[in-house]
Amino acid sequence: MVGAVASLRRAVKRYNNGVRRLIVIVVFALWAVLALAQDPPNTSPTDKTASDKASTEKAAARDREAGESSSRETRIDVSAPKDDAKSHPGSKDAVSGLDGTDNPDVSDVQEFHPWNPLKASKDVQIGDFYFKRKNYKAALDRYKEALYYKQGDAMATFRVGECQEKLGDKAEAQKSFEQYLKILPEGPLAKDARSSLEKLAKAQ
Repeated sequence: MVGAVASLRRAVKRYNNGVRRLIVIVVFALWAVLALAQDPPNTSPTDKTASDKASTEKAAARDREAGESSSRETRIDVSAPKDDAKSHPGSKDAVSGLDGTDNPDVSDVQEFHPWNPLKASKDVQIGDFYFKRKNYKAALDRYKEALYYKQGDAMATFRVGECQEKLGDKAEAQKSFEQYLKILPEGPLAKDARSSLEKLAKAQ
């Protein structure tokens, strides 16, 4: 009986030693994997030089491609034909002012803004929030931002006029109300815009 217990103890001890060794091996393997993952791969100087050379060649190829479109051989001639003035006598007057040099008042070239009606709508909502709390300067900034993202927005234009009126900028308020009436002459706020214009005219 004593011999059986002793052999059982030896078996358990061998099992425990085996498990410990296995745990040590697994921990060491994990540590090695983590160490390798954190260290950048060592590139020899020749590899680095080769990769630098390849990237330089790619950049040169891109530059050649970009240069092709502006080279004289591939450039498209957009000038008018020689007999254009005879064939179309009124064409010069029709396009004068488009470049802003002949007559800037006739120019219809406008500055481009990003078109984002969703952002403009959100700006109007935030402007309304500030307007209700009588923070007219913050509201004005939001309404103007709405007009940046959606030029000619009737609601934002009217609200800009209201804010300018509250802030005492009567001349600009008048312009904004007039602009609203140009956009929506019979709009839902047209009556308010007209009454504000009458009030501003009396105040002057």
